[in-house]
Amino acid sequence: MLDQIFSSPTMDYLSRGMSAANLRHEVISNNIANINTPKFKKSDVVFETLLARELGLDKESRLEVVRTHDRHLSIPVQERAEAAVVMDKSTVMRTDKNNVDIDKEMANLAKNQIYFNAMTKEMGSFIQRIKTTITTK
Repeated sequence: MLDQIFSSPTMDYLSRGMSAANLRHEVISNNIANINTPKFKKSDVVFETLLARELGLDKESRLEVVRTHDRHLSIPVQERAEAAVVMDKSTVMRTDKNNVDIDKEMANLAKNQIYFNAMTKEMGSFIQRIKTTITTK
């Protein structure tokens, strides 16, 4: 029973979102730490677009699978979205070829902190609802 609760889709999405925010914090911190490193290229974490694709919310990249015969097996086309680190090699901010903009990184750090706090609050609320359900029965 407890295993079913902790493997629920809500718990899965929230925990993956929190893991992505944690990874993003590490990546942003690394970008800030290397602000004065010549030729350093900043990185970012991609997760939300991958999750939207997994949930079918991204209509452009959605692949429709059609069974043409009753005896054909249905094919579940659902990848599990995981956070991925991508390097931005396209821009150059300074003459030393470093592309880290401290103002953007600090704004991204603040935005990520708000995102993580929201995910933590939602996880706490989800667990509280489960606790309430268990104790009222």
